[in-house]
Amino acid sequence: MNQRDFPSTLSASISEEARAVDLTAFVPQLSLEERDRRWDRARKKMLMAGLDALVFLGNDIYWGMGMANMRYMLQVDSQIGADALFPLVGDPVVWNAVAHMNRPTNMYLSVQKWIRDFRTRGGMTVVADELRQRGLGGARIGLVGFSSTIQTTPTLLHEDVLALKRLLPNAEFQDASALLQEMRMVKSEEEIDMLRGAGRIARKVIDAMVETARPGVPDAAVYAEMIRTQIANGGEPNIFNLFAAGPVDHPTDELWHLLHGCEQPLTPTMRPLQYGDIIVTEWHTKYGGYRCHTEFSVYIGKKAPRELLNIWAVSHECLEASKEALVAGRTIGEAIQMIRKPAQDAKLDWVELGFHAMGTASPEFPTVIYQDGYGSNTLNGNRIADMVLEEGMTFGNNIDLHNSAWKPDVGCMLSDFMVVRPKQAECLIGVPKELPQVG
Repeated sequence: MNQRDFPSTLSASISEEARAVDLTAFVPQLSLEERDRRWDRARKKMLMAGLDALVFLGNDIYWGMGMANMRYMLQVDSQIGADALFPLVGDPVVWNAVAHMNRPTNMYLSVQKWIRDFRTRGGMTVVADELRQRGLGGARIGLVGFSSTIQTTPTLLHEDVLALKRLLPNAEFQDASALLQEMRMVKSEEEIDMLRGAGRIARKVIDAMVETARPGVPDAAVYAEMIRTQIANGGEPNIFNLFAAGPVDHPTDELWHLLHGCEQPLTPTMRPLQYGDIIVTEWHTKYGGYRCHTEFSVYIGKKAPRELLNIWAVSHECLEASKEALVAGRTIGEAIQMIRKPAQDAKLDWVELGFHAMGTASPEFPTVIYQDGYGSNTLNGNRIADMVLEEGMTFGNNIDLHNSAWKPDVGCMLSDFMVVRPKQAECLIGVPKELPQVG
């Protein structure tokens, strides 16, 4: 952190020997070797693309995932946003936070060791100034935002791009977000270790959900305990929990949203749970920047309907099939057929049935959850059936089954989190096999 960012009265009072306190022992860390591996690979890709520098423009779009590429390259993941310069030659610089949040120093200096040059965010003017000072005023510059298989438009703010072009009229700009997203597709073992940490916490969240869900307890209390469990066990405060609860048996002229959970603030509510309710939910547990996906269901009562238990049993068959399907060398088309076969044989319907890639964001590429021809091309597997799975790809399962001949608005949600391996997918959560029946 540069003292030039502070008023002279403050900088004069800080000793030359003073340094930000080191808290890295209390925060998950990726090694400097992992940093160097990524930086080397990125620079090779930049060289092949003819790029002299990358400029990262980060924001909190889509549950904070707009920072995914910056977290991957620079270990910065700020909800307030950040900008960064990553040159082909030389050290990176990050502009993060407003002035008062950088006094007396930037907190990132305490919680990571990848980057040392942090400055107060000052818009495109300071970015352009730094590029000129490094002799890059007329360079070829890649702009890195964020996109995914749902957030398909790269998140580069229009006025920021116009400002950079105005401030650096001799520079050439191009969107380089895909460069980072391709790098993130196959995970290193260090990344998978982070996802294992997230998976261990996710398993505790399942237990918290089952232990809290009782008749008379509001939705909000179960939801809050799930979030508390994540944070209290070292997860980052990332509130992604698509939650829904309601009665399995209800009048046919009522439609309940019990095929898939809802985003906040649609849930949670203060409605008390009742005997005969089901909870269906999907959440992300974020650890060290990595998001682990879980889906699970809980029945409130001691004897769930036979039809619901059948849906759960077939869901579990699909989950077991996923372990055999998500192996290195298999095509996506082959994997999807294997995963969907139990549901097709049982003549069950589904909202989502497949998998989506995850890491520092979700859903990453490749993702297939819809039938071919349904929904967006990025979610229905269009044109990627022949793509081959590679070891180190990581996927959250999406198994959301129901039986419309029984009830069109009630189903089960189930998933684990899987790493593509040579013989069988590695599961990182270990979800229970039985549908919990509590109360």
